[in-house]
Amino acid sequence: MHLSTDDYRDIFLSDRPLMDVRAPIEFDKGAFPGSTNLPLMNDEERHKVGICYKQQGQDAAVRLGHRLVSGDIKQARVQAWVDFARTHPDGFLYCFRGGMRSNITQQWLHEAGIDYPLVTGGYKALRQFLIMELERAARACHFTQLGGLTGCGKTELLQGLEQAIDLEGHAHHRGSSFGRHATPQPSQINFENALAIDLLKHRAQGHSHLVVEDENRGIGSCHVPMVLHRRFADAPLVWLDEPFESRVERILKDYVIDLAAEFTALQGPEAGFAAFAEHLRNSLSRIVKRLGRERYQRLADMMDEALRIQGTRGDTGRHRDWITALLREYYDPMYDYQIQRHAQRIVFRGTRSEVIEYLNSHCDTAI
Repeated sequence: MHLSTDDYRDIFLSDRPLMDVRAPIEFDKGAFPGSTNLPLMNDEERHKVGICYKQQGQDAAVRLGHRLVSGDIKQARVQAWVDFARTHPDGFLYCFRGGMRSNITQQWLHEAGIDYPLVTGGYKALRQFLIMELERAARACHFTQLGGLTGCGKTELLQGLEQAIDLEGHAHHRGSSFGRHATPQPSQINFENALAIDLLKHRAQGHSHLVVEDENRGIGSCHVPMVLHRRFADAPLVWLDEPFESRVERILKDYVIDLAAEFTALQGPEAGFAAFAEHLRNSLSRIVKRLGRERYQRLADMMDEALRIQGTRGDTGRHRDWITALLREYYDPMYDYQIQRHAQRIVFRGTRSEVIEYLNSHCDTAI
């Protein structure tokens, strides 16, 4: 009995359920969408076995591992694997290299009456496949960047396009100093994995010309892989124009109303609002050097007053004051400078409906 697969492409295109039997510390550093961590050994057990391996060799380490994972502990872990296998009969299991831990897991499952396939080469092979996919996509695909002033709704527009890659969505960050969500960003590896799978699926659907947002390489703590960033930087640029008032309202909704709701849903009304207020204040303080001390203090006072009113009355309207000032005095001049620098790259400029029509007609779906 040795069921296995090395069809990594099918695993990701078909969203196969994956049972990751590595230790939690390994899983947290990097895993794949749809994977579930059901470790053979926890972090402490893995650490002890690792020390034993270095000091006494493989045979002693294996014996220790079997002693540590035995009795009720073994029974509980095997039962978790059995439950996963029965719930996901089309899935696979993997460890780091598809070696001893995968084989032990597979053997114990077999003894429990279930034959479940493993991934040949394990996590390392799957990860290498996705790294190569990023390079293949960078070579094979054409890209168009979507630009626009802060608050013009670029991400919203992209999410409505069939042939778009949502970099901010994969990074779980809106890309500006205010862009953090209430929940953490993915690890760099997880960001790259999700991005590679998205590209793989687009190419499998016949999309060779993809639209991405005009972003810095860094999106919060995540960084677009250099092989893709270089391609994006040379891509033609489509510019989205949006009325100033609409931009203010969108920022109010995204960065104040919706974000406050995220924090309060996660932490409760009082603690959540306090965390949200701290987030806004910290976000503004991160650009104090660029704003200058006097302008920063004026904006900070506006923000404090808006937060006071929001906290006591639930009214978010006063946030428009600092949003308007920040756009007029900081973000818009900065973007105007960038537009001048990249004017030669702009191939089209228009309203939301005009940009959508242009992108749909110029970004073909045939390879």
